[in-house]
Amino acid sequence: MNPIFQFPYKKKLFFFKMGKSGKKERILVCLEAMLIEKEDAKKTEYILEVPSGQSTDIRLDRYITSFVQNATRNKVQKAIKDGYVLVNGKPEKASYVMQPGDKIEISLPKPPPQKAKPEKIDLDIVYEDDDLLVVNKPAGMVVHPAYGNWSGTLVNGLLYHTQQNLSNADEETLRPGIVHRLDKATSGLLVVAKNELVHQKLAKQFSKKKVKRTYWAIVWGYPPEQGTIEGNIGRSPQDRKIMKVLNDGGKKAVTHFKRLEMFDHLALLEIQLETGRTHQIRVHLRHEKFYVFGDPTYGGDYVRYGPNTGSRKAMFNNMFETLQRQALHAKTLGFIHPVTEEFIEFDSPLPEDFASVLQKMKNNCKSA
Repeated sequence: MNPIFQFPYKKKLFFFKMGKSGKKERILVCLEAMLIEKEDAKKTEYILEVPSGQSTDIRLDRYITSFVQNATRNKVQKAIKDGYVLVNGKPEKASYVMQPGDKIEISLPKPPPQKAKPEKIDLDIVYEDDDLLVVNKPAGMVVHPAYGNWSGTLVNGLLYHTQQNLSNADEETLRPGIVHRLDKATSGLLVVAKNELVHQKLAKQFSKKKVKRTYWAIVWGYPPEQGTIEGNIGRSPQDRKIMKVLNDGGKKAVTHFKRLEMFDHLALLEIQLETGRTHQIRVHLRHEKFYVFGDPTYGGDYVRYGPNTGSRKAMFNNMFETLQRQALHAKTLGFIHPVTEEFIEFDSPLPEDFASVLQKMKNNCKSA
């Protein structure tokens, strides 16, 4: 079982402590821990190591909840009670107060995997034959079921549309037919496999970088006419819910871009991926300070450059209201058909919200 990640993790939180006066006092604590996560089909393991210089004065259940994603106080307390948590190799109560140098080992059994169910959902099918299909995913739709999104996903709709005739290469992870993914708030083209052989051949094309993918994005700043961004991507040590360009660790990522149009402190880019890491485009562009317009996770959802007053402020507020997501669209997709061995390519029009904001920029933002 290999670690998913391993790095020092920092967390700030408030907690209440009984003061000398007998009243509860609100205290800000800066916590640090070496966090290791491992995962297999049957369980998820975590190891938390409290630094020797860390003074916590915090209960075991509260400490674990602060560092483990999707962990609630009730779930953690139950895990401690059921014997899935050890402190320095032995069980402790949830009320145990953490000490410098403590080592917490957590082993959580996974529930039986859920099975994605067919749901009647309107889908924009761009192309379909007996072996695969290409779908134009709308922004706001999650690709496959996962924690917090068990229905209404693209997979649910595909199962209904194909009468469950999809590849099972990722059956255990609720991704039948899914060869590659798009973020929930990103719109655009995806190829879906209907059988295992086609799935394997398409996946190989992606791994060998033989698939042609271009994205359009509106970004803040003044990017050059063209460029390449390189930098390993992994989970942020400060916030594991987001990704970051890392000096150490992470996975190799390469993004190519070409400037299509320039506006006032903004630009329209065409982007090609050489690799396919989680949030790659958004993370790489943020690293270069070319924040994707409207992106709330990576800092593009407010006026980054230029004045933010008067009519200009009102104009951008209107744009943010129109495009309530990142301005990122998977526009073209080309690959060799695994059965016919012919190269096929597809193009998708910009969705209405993206096109509307782009037109407003052309009309109101003077080109540089």
